[in-house]
Amino acid sequence: MVHVHSGQVHVLMNKNLVILSLSQIFSFTAAPVTVFLSGIIGSQISPLISLSTLPMSISVVGIAIGAILATKIMSLIGRKAGFISAAIGNFLVCVLASYSIMDQNFFLFCFANFFLGIGMSFTHQYRFAAAESVEKNKIPKAISIILLGGIVSAFLGPGIANYTKDIFSEQLYVGSYLSLGILTIIPVVFFLFYENTSKLEISTKYSGRSRLELISQPRFLQALVASALGYAIMTFLMTATPLSMHVMEKMSISKTGMVIQFHVVAMFLPSLVTGILIKKFGHSNMMYVGVFLYSITILISFFDQTFYNYMFALIFLGLGWNFLFISGTSLLVLTYREEEKFRAQGLNDFIVYSVHAIGSLSAGVLIALTNWKMMNIICIPFIILIILTTLRADLKERKTPQ
Repeated sequence: MVHVHSGQVHVLMNKNLVILSLSQIFSFTAAPVTVFLSGIIGSQISPLISLSTLPMSISVVGIAIGAILATKIMSLIGRKAGFISAAIGNFLVCVLASYSIMDQNFFLFCFANFFLGIGMSFTHQYRFAAAESVEKNKIPKAISIILLGGIVSAFLGPGIANYTKDIFSEQLYVGSYLSLGILTIIPVVFFLFYENTSKLEISTKYSGRSRLELISQPRFLQALVASALGYAIMTFLMTATPLSMHVMEKMSISKTGMVIQFHVVAMFLPSLVTGILIKKFGHSNMMYVGVFLYSITILISFFDQTFYNYMFALIFLGLGWNFLFISGTSLLVLTYREEEKFRAQGLNDFIVYSVHAIGSLSAGVLIALTNWKMMNIICIPFIILIILTTLRADLKERKTPQ
């Protein structure tokens, strides 16, 4: 084994990984801008106030549908052409969104958000492209590096969107989406230097195992459940937080915003070490740690709903998500063959983002009907499910003779 020193990171940061990391910073801005603005814009231009969050929900549906679409397109034209096309598409969709805000056309704004969701599903493929660009033992670290870009996006996107909201037009937020369009087209320049890592002919000639055969592998199911339910629990509680804090507990919008920002940092900052920890302790152990952190979030909800309780609960929620999502993604990559990659990744992301959509949509309804403590209790069966699928895969592997 080669001895590890500071040069390892240098070896890891190959050209494709640098391109994907830089592109992630700009492409991923679409996600936090959608979270921050689509509901506000929706409430201003929708015919019914109850439809305010429809653009946000529709964009998540776009991500789920796009997961299948993105993998299919890239299996035919390759990662490079797929990523470039998506960046150009995102730019055009942002221009359409700007026009819909200027025109006060709510349904056109929803239409634009749906296609922005499809564009985002290509961005979600960056982590798989990163995994393909490095050796197997460096996959968790490569995925971590990509997700680190999310921290920059979380501040860059909403920051620029807020700064440019009235720069081009009297109509608020037209400028926000035009500037988002500029941010999302920047990766085109980077991807001109990207190199496809695999022979695409393989993907089309040999179809490999069916989706059912892939999902019947204990490790594949473990990876899928950790990513999907880990994401759903996080989205469910994160979506409910502003409503619980600001609307129900009457805390200020700045305090609410601060909790969400700390949560986002907690989601992405551990990526600096998550890859190293997975390599040292293994995927399953990191998933158990993720579940333990989620349990702390739930435990905090049994105490008074104070600003600091929300703050700590959301920090632990972000940390738990990071461990579950990176462990799940890096484990998934080890469960399929080269010719099955697009089918496996498409299936994984379709389920992950469909469950994410259900978590997002149900949170608004359930927080209105229940309370913060009850929202946390609802998550317990799903946490148990993550533990059970992980235990099952571990036990099955021990029984299987090497």
